[in-house]
Amino acid sequence: MNKQLPDVLESVFQKMPHIVFEQQNPRRLRVKIRADALSTLLELLKGRAGYLHLSAISCVEWPESDEFELVYHLWSYEVKTLVSVHIYIPKKPGRYVSVYDIYTPAAFFERDIHEMFGIYFEGSPNMEPFILTEWYGPPPMLKSFSTLGYVKETFEWQDYSPQWLQEIQASGGGIVE
Repeated sequence: MNKQLPDVLESVFQKMPHIVFEQQNPRRLRVKIRADALSTLLELLKGRAGYLHLSAISCVEWPESDEFELVYHLWSYEVKTLVSVHIYIPKKPGRYVSVYDIYTPAAFFERDIHEMFGIYFEGSPNMEPFILTEWYGPPPMLKSFSTLGYVKETFEWQDYSPQWLQEIQASGGGIVE
């Protein structure tokens, strides 16, 4: 496969059909696979290649293709290489399977992605909001979300002019329009 690729990764990748990888530098590898092969690859990386640390799951919305890209960042203390596994899932229905049973910390990342992007992870132990506990708007990280529109619809404008600011402005300081 690749002479620079550690032997343990080469043996794992040989077991995965349709895998595409790019070695970005000696310690960083970008892998793209079909969404239905993710669990298998994660099990192989953890069990046979020593990738015990799931450092993050990140999400990108691609409106042009109506998809979400999920990126699973894995680190091996033995191989000392970061593997970022990229998958694409349809924006609708916005559901995917949890990898909590493979990597326990995934529950935190999945919960965050659910809250910010609206993706539901089936099998994750908790999909309840933890940052936006009193939020009733759409997922705020979607590119279709308008922060300004939400503020205008949700809040009333209130002129802020406390006495101390008026005194500063009267003496020629502060921001004067």
